[in-house]
Amino acid sequence: MMRWETHAHTAEGSACGTASAAAMARGCKTAGYDGLFITDHFYHGNTAVPRELPWEEWTDRFCLGYYHAKEEGDRIGLQVCFGWEYSWNGNDFLTYGLSPAWLKAHPETATLPPYEYLKLVKEAGACIVHAHPFRQAWYVSAIRLVPDLVDAVEVYNGNNSEPIYNERAMWYAESFGLPMVSGSDTHWDHMFLGGIATEQTITDAAEYRSLIHSGGICGLIRHEQVHPI
Repeated sequence: MMRWETHAHTAEGSACGTASAAAMARGCKTAGYDGLFITDHFYHGNTAVPRELPWEEWTDRFCLGYYHAKEEGDRIGLQVCFGWEYSWNGNDFLTYGLSPAWLKAHPETATLPPYEYLKLVKEAGACIVHAHPFRQAWYVSAIRLVPDLVDAVEVYNGNNSEPIYNERAMWYAESFGLPMVSGSDTHWDHMFLGGIATEQTITDAAEYRSLIHSGGICGLIRHEQVHPI
């Protein structure tokens, strides 16, 4: 069984990240994971990259967390995949399966409203996971559910402050028959509490969507323990 961290932030890409991407990769490996998805905060989220930069330069800087984590992952034997966390007024959507080159070629991703953004990336083949959909915090102006535009729901988020937020996410997924995933939402190189378990490897983020829809996730990691699904 293989363990994958699906939700992690680095200091290179996220203003709230506390550890470098290389340190995140080492911490993930030490915690017993086989793979790591880097999902730094995108343009309208808590990005560490100045928004006044030209788009191509912005994307180059934004992707450094992934590049640095992958470099370290290749060295220590950890699979590292690229993704990002798109945010709009506190509603967060983890986006997997599109490359840094695709992102650089689509500056409209930074200006489209959420529904149009989700349609665009899904048409391009992205996998969309609704992250912590019921989190309540000062930056969440309203909770919005879009079951027809997501591939899965993050039913366990290791960085949620209240258990009820995860319980409601589970209800959401069950109510709409949506696949369930888990992620640590870690901003630290020593906190890996969530993720997924699979019987097969994931060579790049583009495979994540088919894995979700084929039932290839055999367990959810919650508090470092694998719970079968």
